Amino acid sequence: MINFNERLKNIKTAAITGHVRPDGDCVGSTLGFYNYMAENFPQIDVDLYLEQPGEEFSYLQNMDKIQTRLPDTDKKYDLFVVFDCGDEGRFEPFAKLLTMADYTICIDHHMENSGFADESFVIPDLSSTCELLYECLSDDMISKAVAECLYTGIVCDTGIFKYQSTTSKTMAIAGKLMDKGINHTRIIDEGFYTKTYHQNQIIGRAMLESVLFYGGKCIYSAASMEIMKFYELDGKQMGGVIDQLRNTQGVEVAIFMYELKKGEYKVSMRARDYIDVSRVCRVFGGGGHVKAAGCTMQGTVHDIVNNIGAQLEIQFREHGVN
Repeated sequence: MINFNERLKNIKTAAITGHVRPDGDCVGSTLGFYNYMAENFPQIDVDLYLEQPGEEFSYLQNMDKIQTRLPDTDKKYDLFVVFDCGDEGRFEPFAKLLTMADYTICIDHHMENSGFADESFVIPDLSSTCELLYECLSDDMISKAVAECLYTGIVCDTGIFKYQSTTSKTMAIAGKLMDKGINHTRIIDEGFYTKTYHQNQIIGRAMLESVLFYGGKCIYSAASMEIMKFYELDGKQMGGVIDQLRNTQGVEVAIFMYELKKGEYKVSMRARDYIDVSRVCRVFGGGGHVKAAGCTMQGTVHDIVNNIGAQLEIQFREHGVN
């Protein structure tokens, strides 16, 4: 366990970052730690570097303090903390800061963490990085603004407490964060449920164009660059599609992919009960969690589904499912 109150003593400069295409857990952990430092350790010069988060997280305090580009000069930090990342390639272009820092720490909950930092606090399959970060902070020093960030991350990475990684301890921590006076209803609505009109349109289109396979146990859908351009959306705004696909009755595995560039797709996978989708994604250079994982693949949609399907069939057979 890392005690950040102790680690921040005698620190003059610090930087924080998280993974590309930041989700709620990434935004919540990085911004939550930034707010914690700004409020309790004002003597430290701290910078937060992150790809611009989605507008759904605009209710979080100090979103405007996020820096989306590297500094113009080679700024060296006493401490560099990375959240929710398994390897250095996941926080480009800010990985450069890692090599220039005096000391580096990684807080993460992905099973394939490469141990790139000087010190890592990694508990695979914990509900979220935000739950892990809570354990590293002093509860009596967590303000409402910090609590909003941490609660956001927990809510998003647990699918509002429904994923199997949710434990009684997760719920207890969420309760303590609620006691800080946060508007938990608003956080759930804005951070998880609320979609723009165009987001709802593409969810509807993805469902209309989805395809069931493996006897209805799997479902997939895809969005090309042309479709995303038509709806004026980018990858950060596609998160709701995979969750809706997963909710299809009878489906064990949901797959959604969107085109990054011609012939290259970002693939997201979700499982309901017994399939390990992180095992599938690791075959293709990705990773994640047992029930939620992703990777990047090349080829046509048909090729990608066939390749993924072959890996899924192995697990279906292992579970005696034909």
